[in-house]
Amino acid sequence: MNSADTAASYLDGLGARLREQGLPAEHVRVTVADLAAHLAECGGTAEEEFGPVEEFARELAPGAMGVPPARAKPRAWGREAPPRAEGDSRTEVWRWTADTFVDEELIGRFGDEGWEMRRVDAVGRFVCHRDLDRPQRWEYRRELVTRGREGLDERLAPEGWEACGDWVVYAWFKRPRAASLGPAAELSTIPAPPTRRTYFSPRFYALLGLLVIALAASGVTIALRDGEASSGLGYVAGLLAGAAVPVALFVAWRRWRNRT
Repeated sequence: MNSADTAASYLDGLGARLREQGLPAEHVRVTVADLAAHLAECGGTAEEEFGPVEEFARELAPGAMGVPPARAKPRAWGREAPPRAEGDSRTEVWRWTADTFVDEELIGRFGDEGWEMRRVDAVGRFVCHRDLDRPQRWEYRRELVTRGREGLDERLAPEGWEACGDWVVYAWFKRPRAASLGPAAELSTIPAPPTRRTYFSPRFYALLGLLVIALAASGVTIALRDGEASSGLGYVAGLLAGAAVPVALFVAWRRWRNRT
């Protein structure tokens, strides 16, 4: 059995045990999906990352199977905890991504549903947590930091803004709506977790299409000028390879930074 099969078997068994312990099916689904994403990102084995499945199931649901909550100590799990019960507090985790045309609108909407953004991961996904017992609304703002962010955190701190992530030329800040709404900021009901993890707008696809057309036109122009199709293909391949190198380096640097 290969590592992928082993991980799938482990997660299937974990999900079954969590459902047996009475956790909601949707909560179990989100938990298992997030753990699978973590395994895919870190490249480790399920047993090494989380320990024996029975023990890990007890850690995710303290108080079940006769184990008092005080004895349940979560195992180290990357830089964040998976969705789990912690005594009287339960938290779910959700990762999602969007293009710059819609991310501000979406993160504001999800903030009103109780999602608190903790960071932006190595591949540009927003990592959000939500308290299942006392969810509250959050608000966000995005700042352009092409020239650095010196003094930005200090300037926004008096208004209650806290840095919660950055990606390339943007930095995001959050603050609880309780600062302005008071008790009304706490949600009386918890909306279902979003079913999607990617949100790309029509404008993003239009821009991508224009880039593809421009790239193809460049290749055709080179091929016609040289009278040989391979020249155009080589030109396009060179551009793609050249663009891939800095992107790969940036993602590798983000992964390294997130683990240090």
